[in-house]
Amino acid sequence: MTRVLPVPDGLVGVRFDQAVAKMLGISRTKAGELIANGQVRVLGTAAQKSTRLGVDDMLSIDLQEIEKHHEPEALGMEVLYEDEDIVIVNKPVGVAAHPSPGWVGPTVVGSLLKRGVKLSDYGPPLRKGVVSRLDVGTSGCMLLCKSNLAYLEMRRQFVNHNVDKTYNAIAQGNLLQEKATIDAPIARAKGADFRFTVSVAGKSAITHYDVLERFSVATLVSVKLETGRTHQIRVHFSSIGHPLVGDPLYGSNPKLGEQLGLKRQWLHASQLGFKHPRTRLWTVVRAPYPADLRRSLDILRTKRAERGTSIGPL
Repeated sequence: MTRVLPVPDGLVGVRFDQAVAKMLGISRTKAGELIANGQVRVLGTAAQKSTRLGVDDMLSIDLQEIEKHHEPEALGMEVLYEDEDIVIVNKPVGVAAHPSPGWVGPTVVGSLLKRGVKLSDYGPPLRKGVVSRLDVGTSGCMLLCKSNLAYLEMRRQFVNHNVDKTYNAIAQGNLLQEKATIDAPIARAKGADFRFTVSVAGKSAITHYDVLERFSVATLVSVKLETGRTHQIRVHFSSIGHPLVGDPLYGSNPKLGEQLGLKRQWLHASQLGFKHPRTRLWTVVRAPYPADLRRSLDILRTKRAERGTSIGPL
């Protein structure tokens, strides 16, 4: 029996064998063997293991192969904060928030359980303790609940937008304003199960941003959300003509992403601020940039310095 599914959002633009390795939690060598044997295919094309997966590609996967592999642990996932009620991790790119059909790579929930972390009994079966999520292709702060008290309270805070979520992103081009608000409704794009767009028929979505650094070809921004629509930051910046660097799904220049060594969009959930569910004290947790984002930011700063522009603090 086989399963057909779209390329996971975080794996668009990635080599076929790398994507299969992440999805199945296996080595690239084994992934290459599955591709060569036709057990994992891109429908409608004779894709090789080096082929870069596109936005509209559909994958055919032999389910018997999936069942042979158990979910791997996200070994590089750092715990930023933990107590009896909550645990906050710095989610790496390529790690899903929780298990879902078609994804057998590492997940935050599965990795914490493997480490002996007991999560709340509340929530759907595969998402117990999960009150907010990050895309596979986005890194940074993700909070999960260990106690039922925390689940109820943190779910309420997220639903009522009482949590201060700060993201850092690099947008393509030079943003004109130092700070601005993007207020535009978002809906699922027609004919696409995994792509979203600004639409009058969509749900309300509000994004605030402040410029942190300028690099001529790109702009580093701090972003805060009033709403939490799927792909909200990516869709909103694309809608104003400044897609996130490394995000071909929403119109970024692939050459710039290659020059910066990016294999995903430059987007990181850098900080969470919230009232602790038990103590009620305002709590702030920050997540440092992962290596790939630091490296691309260093490249931009180096090129700017070579042009004679001083580098200000982040």
